[in-house]
Amino acid sequence: MLLRLLLVLSLVPVVACGSSSAPASDGSVTVTVAHLPNLTNAPALVAVADGRLRTALAPHTLDVKSFSAGPQLIEALLAGEVEIAYVGPSPALNGFVKSRGAALRVIAGASSGGSLFVVRPEAGIRTPADLAGKRIATPQRGGTQDIALRFLVKGAGLRTSDEGGTVAVVPMQPADILTVFQRGQIDGAWTAEPWCTRLMQEAGATVWFDERTRWPEGRFATTHVIVATPFLERHPDIVRAFLRAHVEATQFVVDHPADAQRVVNAEIKRITTAALPARVLETAFRHVDFTWDPLADTVAVMADHAHQLGFLGDAAPDLQQLYALDPLNDVLREKGLPPIGAGGPR
Repeated sequence: MLLRLLLVLSLVPVVACGSSSAPASDGSVTVTVAHLPNLTNAPALVAVADGRLRTALAPHTLDVKSFSAGPQLIEALLAGEVEIAYVGPSPALNGFVKSRGAALRVIAGASSGGSLFVVRPEAGIRTPADLAGKRIATPQRGGTQDIALRFLVKGAGLRTSDEGGTVAVVPMQPADILTVFQRGQIDGAWTAEPWCTRLMQEAGATVWFDERTRWPEGRFATTHVIVATPFLERHPDIVRAFLRAHVEATQFVVDHPADAQRVVNAEIKRITTAALPARVLETAFRHVDFTWDPLADTVAVMADHAHQLGFLGDAAPDLQQLYALDPLNDVLREKGLPPIGAGGPR
């Protein structure tokens, strides 16, 4: 199923036959919001945990779903099981391109940074050329870090094992990455927080590079907020209500990091049954910047990389319809904040 999501782009546009947002007799709808239990999704975790999202959407009903990786979440959105979601840029691009621009729109950013490439010291990885013969983990094929790794391999003049080369890219669940790293069965991992810090503190990994060092001004999109296009068209008022809670939650995370860490950790424990140690939380939070700016310029670069790798079909993707930022800008103006354009603040 995931390979079809990523590679079979010649199909007709995917339009969900059903939707969890069908109206009740009183006109209210159930709004299914999806996220990942990662620190890069902190605004989502805060907005859910402190009740502000449920309050903002009332009288509509909030249903929250948690996924372990972005491509799986996009499948759910394409199937009509999710209306609004926090997800990485690469899965969002895949869903947009597969549906020929019909299925989803980016309505805000959520985070920048929070992605590191960590390695076993014994692996001897110091330059891209050193990736030859190594096993490197990513959270899921077609995810944001997975695309970034494959492009790095390509740029080094190497090939991945599924292309007949020697660099084994091994997609797996983040918790499994930690386990196999501890066993010495992989040489490195490119993943998102808090797993990067956990790999360092619990498995002896060292940082090869923080991905922020590879982008201008250290900013690049890590998490987007997306909406199913039919839902946006039917319920722009609900989308604006959601975005009010999202902007407020983002402000809370930025202005009150210690409190935000406690809220986020409690929510991660509720979802995964295991809270993060305080030292993991503190270190990992320093690697992430939170913003409602979708950082569209960096996404265009990611789209070009994914296209070069063959993940987005034969033709270069047209991203003109990817962004629908008017609802966000309505909210920002209400709050006296500068609006956002597809090229940044304006």
